[in-house]
Amino acid sequence: MSNDLPWRPMVAPYLKPDTKLAVLQLVGTLLPFVVALGLMLVAINNGYWAGLLLLPIGAVLVVRLFMLQHDCGHGSFFARKWANDALGLVLGVLTLTPYTAWRGAHAVHHANTGNLDRRGIGDVTTLTVPEYNALSRWRRLQYRLYRHPLVLFGFGPIWLFLISNRIPSGDPRRRWRDWLSVLGTNAALAIMLVSLVLTLGPVAVLVAWLPMMVLAATIGVWLFYIQHQFENTYWEPKANWDFQTAALKGASFYDLPRVMHWMTGNIGFHHIHHLSSRIPNYRLRACHEANPVFQASPRLTFWSSLKCARLALWDTEMRRLVPFS
Repeated sequence: MSNDLPWRPMVAPYLKPDTKLAVLQLVGTLLPFVVALGLMLVAINNGYWAGLLLLPIGAVLVVRLFMLQHDCGHGSFFARKWANDALGLVLGVLTLTPYTAWRGAHAVHHANTGNLDRRGIGDVTTLTVPEYNALSRWRRLQYRLYRHPLVLFGFGPIWLFLISNRIPSGDPRRRWRDWLSVLGTNAALAIMLVSLVLTLGPVAVLVAWLPMMVLAATIGVWLFYIQHQFENTYWEPKANWDFQTAALKGASFYDLPRVMHWMTGNIGFHHIHHLSSRIPNYRLRACHEANPVFQASPRLTFWSSLKCARLALWDTEMRRLVPFS
């Protein structure tokens, strides 16, 4: 794939947000979420434990709400910046993700994906084989534990969404917007949860809302992982790094069934999203299908993606991700 592919004219027809489509997506996701969560909480509060059958539905809708928030962070969901930011702030409470702080870190991720010299912000920590071999035995063990699937997709989502996202970082004088984002989201979240507890009791919140959010967080972490952590992904030192190649070779096309693309806000067309993050999620499929050159990006199916969970190190000689073995 040529590094000088004239991709900008290819994506240009898909850049303009459509307010009608955006509103339909929002209503078609937020309303079912409120209904599913409400029915589940009321059912549990009244002793009808069958209400937990709605838990995975609620979790999927939380994932989809996050993807709408994700579009807002890129300024692509609505045409107006204020509308994107207003919706992103509200959705950030529902998804446990402080919108402004997340948006900044995510922008860094987009600017540096695949750059070996600029790892560390918004990424799954990935070491090269030489870096791993140079570690002490204790540090190797730490990294092995971090990359273990039970940690990455078990404890990791709980830590990220329930704990880490609640703690502001950096100098509050320089990063006051991030601090305000985290603390404001925490305050709004506390008001929401206290209201739910006072209305329906703590049991409903603990056995319904909390597991739903943990499941949604797990799905979200898996999606983020599989977007860049596959065998033939792309990593290069800064001197050789290329933005276009990082997007089309270092971000996957997660070829899911159509219903799963709906559930995940079309984020499976991740190669196109990294090439042009201003394309709204509701136009990614059309852009992919209209340009055959984009269809040459690394393709993963759901079943083939499961094998990627064992990958852990970037082999600088073979230029691929490899397992510890």
